[in-house]
Amino acid sequence: MLQTEQDIIELIKEDEWMMDVLVMAKQLQLPDWWICAGFVRSKIWDTLHHFQARTIIPDIDVIYFDPSNISKAEEKRLEGELRRQNPTVPWSVKNQARMHLANGIARYTSSVDAISKFPETATALGVKLDEEDNLLLTAPCGLSDVLNLEVRPTRYFAENDALKNVYHERVAKKNWQDKWNKVRVFQIE
Repeated sequence: MLQTEQDIIELIKEDEWMMDVLVMAKQLQLPDWWICAGFVRSKIWDTLHHFQARTIIPDIDVIYFDPSNISKAEEKRLEGELRRQNPTVPWSVKNQARMHLANGIARYTSSVDAISKFPETATALGVKLDEEDNLLLTAPCGLSDVLNLEVRPTRYFAENDALKNVYHERVAKKNWQDKWNKVRVFQIE
């Protein structure tokens, strides 16, 4: 039964593949790095649906925050390093110090700030290993929605008229209920 942050941490610690992915990302020694979004959410939802096999996710989102080098080419170089470590993992590396430009919104202050402004609360999650290899979890929008199999917009999307349509298009495109039939998607009113 998953109910707490510690339950999720233990679930991920027991997953050898996820821990291997985290170790590979840590080796890049990126500032303020996290693996976020579907990497965490899918593990939780697979477990809550009692799936025996891992749901395939389209990418492993490695994020970091480095305002000293916001080059997209640097992100691609880092993806290449990760691919050399394991070419079977669909790596995606993004510097959150640059992503406000790509998204046309206000500058983020950190990776966790960026995660808090993801479209859905159930996806606004990240994990990483600290210097002592302790597994850390961030959930700036809380864990309630992901644990209750509910998809809602983050406050940032719910309160921004220009982004409401982005949320609706994204949840329609992702069609999470097709993979996880207990998931409930809430619309922005």
